[in-house]
Amino acid sequence: MTRPATPNPWPRTTDRHHGDPDRIAIILPGGGYTPARPLLHLARIVLAHHGWSVQELWWQPPATPDLDERAAWVVTQAVAAVEAESAKRIMLVGKSLGTLAAPVAAERHLPAIWFTPLMFHASVVDALGATTAPTQLVGGGGDFSWDPRLADDLGLPCLELPGADHSLENPDDPVRSAENLVRVTRRLHEFVGGL
Repeated sequence: MTRPATPNPWPRTTDRHHGDPDRIAIILPGGGYTPARPLLHLARIVLAHHGWSVQELWWQPPATPDLDERAAWVVTQAVAAVEAESAKRIMLVGKSLGTLAAPVAAERHLPAIWFTPLMFHASVVDALGATTAPTQLVGGGGDFSWDPRLADDLGLPCLELPGADHSLENPDDPVRSAENLVRVTRRLHEFVGGL
């Protein structure tokens, strides 16, 4: 007799990569962009190179189309992840949906790396405008969520990849997509090295 599957009570799982226990970076994925995808994978490699421990969150966001509800869920996940840490230095690294945790970084003065931040959501824009911690933005010129004028107005370090989509790829040019990853990796190496 087969038992019915028990629903998972936790909407996320984690994967930890050990480095300096006093420096931890928490990776907050996108809605469908997991920590195994290129941008977040390379961010983990750069962070590890600089000695940081990395805590990857693997989550299944709520299915609601209401972005404010999803934002509240992301903030709850980010706060829980931050509060579970005892490290002296904590950094957030988010992609797309994960960037809805920008208010957590701003309120707690945490450095952050935000890939394709959702610049059409007021909580993200307000948090980016209020942050006092080192923050790196990375966006694509062909991405619906990126606003280059707003990115400039925020005064934060930005890397814009011309023509790149929401995955920071150029769908018609695989070589350029790979070159984008090299540019992003260089920028992250500089940013993390300067912290």
